Amino acid sequence: MTDDTDDWVEQLRANRREKDRFFAEHRQSPIPPEERADFDGLDYFEPDPAYRVEATVERHDDPDPVEMETSDDRAVRYLRLVTFSFEIDGDSYVLHGYRQESDDSATLFVPFRDKTTGHQTYDGGRYMELEPERDLRDGDEVTIDFNLAYSPFCAFSDTFSCPLPPEENWLETTIEAGERAP
Repeated sequence: MTDDTDDWVEQLRANRREKDRFFAEHRQSPIPPEERADFDGLDYFEPDPAYRVEATVERHDDPDPVEMETSDDRAVRYLRLVTFSFEIDGDSYVLHGYRQESDDSATLFVPFRDKTTGHQTYDGGRYMELEPERDLRDGDEVTIDFNLAYSPFCAFSDTFSCPLPPEENWLETTIEAGERAP
């Protein structure tokens, strides 16, 4: 591995240790309090730089609303702000980035399912968040790192309601990166 890859792997592992500490100790952890003493960390796929992909941005200046079902059978309204086009193993894919209609933060919500969903990963899908340093424009290139994919809080406790990835963000490939099923 190169020094850059070594640094990336160490940073990823440090982030995972920090998240495990939060889940084990913090009062806002999704792990029920009575289960925290036995919690010994989340299960992750090994870091894999092949799942850090460069994606081309298509910005939607007039974003379409998207109703996302939730884990407790409600619906929440998001806006489809961008489409990311990328390749994995020589095949082309797209994912959409969203923001809740009432939210004006720069963070893009990227929920997805893939062929690990319900087998190796949480059956409701996984999430990623992207925080661009500036407004994205058509043709911009961004890195999507599936090694940062995580299970929503509802994977750990029914007290949480989580949006489920819409069908347009179901990938017909296997993404063995990020968090495994709790």
